[in-house]
Amino acid sequence: METGYTSTLKNKMQPKLSSEVSCGDGEQARKVSQSAEQHCGKSGTVEEVETKTSPGPRITKEFLKEHCKRNKLYLTPSLNDTLYLHFKGFTVIEGLEEYTGLLCLWLECNGIRKIEKLHNQTELRCLFIHQNLIHTLENLEPLTKLRTLNVSNNYIKVIQNISCLSELSTLQISHNALESVSDVQELCHCPSISVLDLSHNRLNDPEILTVLEKLPNLRVLNLMGNNVIKKIPNYRKSVIVRLELLTYLDDRPVFPKERACAEAWAVGGLEGERKEREVWQTRERKKIEESLNSLRLIKENALKQRHAQEQQKMIRISEPLEDQNVSSEDLKQIEQEEKESKDLPDLDTVDIETVPRVFRPIIEVISGSSSDSEPEDMSPEFSLFGKVPTKNTSIRDESLIFTKQREAEMDPRADDEQHMTEEKPKKCLIEELD
Repeated sequence: METGYTSTLKNKMQPKLSSEVSCGDGEQARKVSQSAEQHCGKSGTVEEVETKTSPGPRITKEFLKEHCKRNKLYLTPSLNDTLYLHFKGFTVIEGLEEYTGLLCLWLECNGIRKIEKLHNQTELRCLFIHQNLIHTLENLEPLTKLRTLNVSNNYIKVIQNISCLSELSTLQISHNALESVSDVQELCHCPSISVLDLSHNRLNDPEILTVLEKLPNLRVLNLMGNNVIKKIPNYRKSVIVRLELLTYLDDRPVFPKERACAEAWAVGGLEGERKEREVWQTRERKKIEESLNSLRLIKENALKQRHAQEQQKMIRISEPLEDQNVSSEDLKQIEQEEKESKDLPDLDTVDIETVPRVFRPIIEVISGSSSDSEPEDMSPEFSLFGKVPTKNTSIRDESLIFTKQREAEMDPRADDEQHMTEEKPKKCLIEELD
């Protein structure tokens, strides 16, 4: 049983077979039939042929649901604002009807041949559909809010159907097949474009600048990889002069100095450019000198301030405390110390009688020697208990001394007697007992 694919293949091969057979050469007819068998799969079945010619992966609801789950996106289609469908091998854009809230759609590096079925993505801001098989820009009317469109690395020959994109600011259409001025004429109807990438196309007509001049907001332009660069005299200067708002051309920015020199060149030629360049060099040199002078002044002021601080420290060390500039915290501490010292009583006003005192009796031991004075080597020695007896004092006298001392400590009248003895000093004599 033949399928549609096999019947179509036979119909395509039929004219060739009939022409070969009509020539009467059977060998050639056999070779043609063998080539047809190789094209369909020499020993394969019809199902294998259909599998090989299948369109590949498709954007189905099941795939999108699993894809959102795998990439941690919302399972509710309308809640997603970004969808990544790049490097999947899709050939057709489909199944996006429920994804109405998309702001950014990635379809890079697939096998898509046509821009279609995006009528529900009215909020879309960025569409990345580069590195596909697109030949025509079409079906962009619903995308009225689109701001970035990347269709690089496709097979587009004419820029068309983009006038409906009133908010389009970035158009990347490099590595395509644009050739003449008419192929880019549609850009005049997109005045909002500020970034335009036309690099690596086939543009060769210098009149393309007349189209680019009609883009009032153009600031970034890339024309690298086109033959038109070689055909425009003084290419960079000419483009800078004709596009007044341009800030970036090809692979480097357009600085104010370069723009001023280009405008001077347009007015006075090379001599005017030389003079303008000298003016800018003088201005830059003066600016550098002013910067160096300001740095030198900062350094000198810092050294003066440091020297003044050192002198002030030396003055503080030499001056008394009253003349020094003491900080508030130090002043508070000094005042606190003075207040505490004032609160303390003077020694003259202290009442001695009110202070509890412990009096110890002073006992003078007089030896039984007949001489009134003792030799220096026989002078009494002092200990914890007062004067200890001398060597001539007997053991009995020592016991008497300690006994009297203990009695004095235990007798409360001893304190009064001691007080009287302090007022009228007397000697307490203890006679030696025989």
